[in-house]
Formats: sequence, structure tokens, C-alpha cells
Amino acid sequence: MPPILRLCIMLRYLRRRLPNAPAFHLRRTANVQATLGKKLGVDFQKYRILGACNPPYAYEALQKEGKIGTMLPCNVIVQEISSGEVEVDAIDPVASMQAVANPGLADVALAVQQKLRNVVVSLDNV
Repeated sequence: MPPILRLCIMLRYLRRRLPNAPAFHLRRTANVQATLGKKLGVDFQKYRILGACNPPYAYEALQKEGKIGTMLPCNVIVQEISSGEVEVDAIDPVASMQAVANPGLADVALAVQQKLRNVVVSLDNV
């Protein structure tokens, strides 16, 4: 299957899968390739950034740390890598929340990390 077709299929799948994943909602999609092409006139690989949100966990985190909104929503990337394969990866909420130094966020970060990992791992079966 051509890489661009596979990328399109993955994006459609993620758009359907994330909202149906355990309470994840797709909040935004950024087409990095198109933006860099338009703004800088450069040719960049196919690359999308998806913003995934779990409202109950976002609310819980915001109650514990008001500034955590700077790290929301969780980013998921979909990119065509050099070999023509599509790669999907997500931010690690545990690692990013450590920068805030609020131990009250640890449980929320672990729960979101597991849910995001489950979504990304489930893509291996696509």
C-alpha cells in the first residue's frame, strides 16, 4: 500500500478510534507538512499532530494544578517515516508531568499514560 494511502487510513482510523477509546476525544488536528510548506516553503514529510483529551482526567489534573493546562491536550503524532512506513506515537504524560513537580498528578499521569499506550498499541492490529 502506498505510504500516503496508509497515512490517510491511519488518520481516519485515529479520528474514529480516539473518540471511542476510553473517554478520549480528538480536540485538534495540525497538518505540519501543509503548514511548513505554506509558511516556510519547505518540503516536509507527512506529519500530523493530534490533540487527544480525556475530560475527566483533564478536570482532575486541573483541580490539582492550575498551570497543567499548558500541557493539555495530550499530543499524538502520526508521521510517515523515511522507510515509507507510518509511525504513531504519543506523549508520555508521566514524563511531562514530572516537570511540574506536583506529586498529586502522579496517579492521573499514570492512568492517562496507560490509556494512550493502549490506543497506540491497538494500532498494531490495523
